[in-house]
Amino acid sequence: MGGEQTGGAATNPALAPDLDSPDSPGLEFAQFAAGCFWGVELAFQRVEGVTKTEVGYSQGHLHDPSYTDVCTGVTGHAEVLRLQFDPSVCSYEALLALFWSRHNPTTLNRQGNDVGTQYRSGIYFYGEEQRRKAVESAEAKQAEMGKPVVTEILPARRFYRAEEYHQQYLEKGGGRGAKQSARKGCNDPIRCYG
Repeated sequence: MGGEQTGGAATNPALAPDLDSPDSPGLEFAQFAAGCFWGVELAFQRVEGVTKTEVGYSQGHLHDPSYTDVCTGVTGHAEVLRLQFDPSVCSYEALLALFWSRHNPTTLNRQGNDVGTQYRSGIYFYGEEQRRKAVESAEAKQAEMGKPVVTEILPARRFYRAEEYHQQYLEKGGGRGAKQSARKGCNDPIRCYG
């Protein structure tokens, strides 16, 4: 396991804000948790204006966790997608709409057959404007669903990039070798499998 530390952000790097910078000026980060990160990533790869996607772990207390660590359920991490987008091409509201459409935000720590705290629903914001839009969208989703929405909305913490084999997993063919299109605008059904 990675080196675990306890305490606040001052002593534990896992609890620190995500201070990475997007690859180019004018781009912004967004970070979402909506169950298994493979299908979520492919959905966002297909969005015009999304320039980069990475899957990883965030919101936990263990510094530099591995997939094995996160799967124990004791590190506190969620499986997350961190993406870079061009807000002049794709609005944050459009990203939020896709986020809500990709999972059931009323099931606590579960999406389909995937059960555990790492599969929770979350929006991890970068700045006050994203926070405000996330809260507004959650309130609208709550009204639409008629059931409690359990999505957490928190500041983006340090992002730990997942192992390379997880990156663009479904585009590369997943465990069955059946590649799925990440082409912009593609509407093919997403088949998430190991």
